[in-house]
Amino acid sequence: QVHLLESGGGLVLTGSSLTLSCVASEGALDYWSVGWFRQAPGKEREMVASISWPGTKTKYTNSMKGRGTISRDNIKHTVFLQLSDLQPEDTAVYYCAASRLTSPPPDRSTDFISWGQGTQVTVSS
Repeated sequence: QVHLLESGGGLVLTGSSLTLSCVASEGALDYWSVGWFRQAPGKEREMVASISWPGTKTKYTNSMKGRGTISRDNIKHTVFLQLSDLQPEDTAVYYCAASRLTSPPPDRSTDFISWGQGTQVTVSS
């Protein structure tokens, strides 16, 4: 397993942008795929985006296509999720997770074995 820590969440207005970061302990993200998930109150956790090792393939949920970009900096052991044109329905706790499945990047929560604690994103209208 790897230890993951998310950051970058906050309270923003509709239409705003945010960049979330997921940092792993040194060297721990090598050969891991990483995904971003979110869970809104009363709803199931859903995949937002995932990226393979070393970053050549990505996958997005339909609601995030065109508004989200996942990327990784393998030297800094960090995965980013850039969110744009945020809407109130994007309000959720966002989690990053790591999977040993590589290509294509996985998109089911059961494929991921290490999870961060989450970062809250709140979009106010």
